[in-house]
Amino acid sequence: MEVSEMSHRIIADLLLARTGQQITDSRKWRVGTALSGLFRERGITNIDQLVCLLADNHAGSLSQEVVEALLNNETYFFRDRIMFELLSSSVLPDLAAKRSGTKRISIWSAGCSTGQEALSLAMLFADQPERWKDWTIDIVGTDVSQRAINAAQRACFTQFEIQRGLSVTQMLSHFQETSAGWEPNDALRRMVRFKQRNLLDPAQIPHRFDLVLCRNVMLYFDASRRKKAFSRVADVTREDGWLMLGAGESVLGQTENFKAADGNQGLYVRSKPGEIARKSAPARGHSRSASR
Repeated sequence: MEVSEMSHRIIADLLLARTGQQITDSRKWRVGTALSGLFRERGITNIDQLVCLLADNHAGSLSQEVVEALLNNETYFFRDRIMFELLSSSVLPDLAAKRSGTKRISIWSAGCSTGQEALSLAMLFADQPERWKDWTIDIVGTDVSQRAINAAQRACFTQFEIQRGLSVTQMLSHFQETSAGWEPNDALRRMVRFKQRNLLDPAQIPHRFDLVLCRNVMLYFDASRRKKAFSRVADVTREDGWLMLGAGESVLGQTENFKAADGNQGLYVRSKPGEIARKSAPARGHSRSASR
């Protein structure tokens, strides 16, 4: 489906205004594909017709339907499994030691899509019932897409969805098959909750977390919004907390509030105040030359 430059700009501006996400030139091809289902439902024949309808209905339901269609909700259970193995072998034991007094761990799955990531986290705890006995595990999944959050709250997965990332043993241990689909058991449900939130809005994320998973989210922001998002994440991550990013994402050049965890690619820990101050201070030689 051809997308004219003007129509692309209008659609891209709508997504940016509603979510903070940008449609780069490399993703321009997705616009027509992402909107094809909406076109069929609405009887719309092309992008230009959609833009005209949006002009008459900018604050109405159509604009929100366009935004929802453009958001990428691709996810599956234990996506990038090696990262979950790192959580199980390194991060959770660290938090178990640090939180042994309170026996409470709070985790934020930012950009949780339809909930598979949050439920995968819950399974890490459920698979070690003796270790986590009497602990309170609070996993909060948020996403800018209301449609995705509605699906996460329903937590009813098709055969295709349940098989993506789960073994037969995991399926049968943590889910039950119903007439509607596969649903998580009560042990998982007690650990997870989902809310529609925008990562760029600090007022919407009032909690403090021991671990934040923000995978494949930052790549949709431009540089300024990415720095803002990292600042929001830092604000709600405890001083001894952890951050996990997606493959190809990094804090380098984006924020000084996190530093790479030793030997663990994709895992980061909060920088201590002194480290941030040293990074922010100008080099002495540079200061002298500037003052001459």
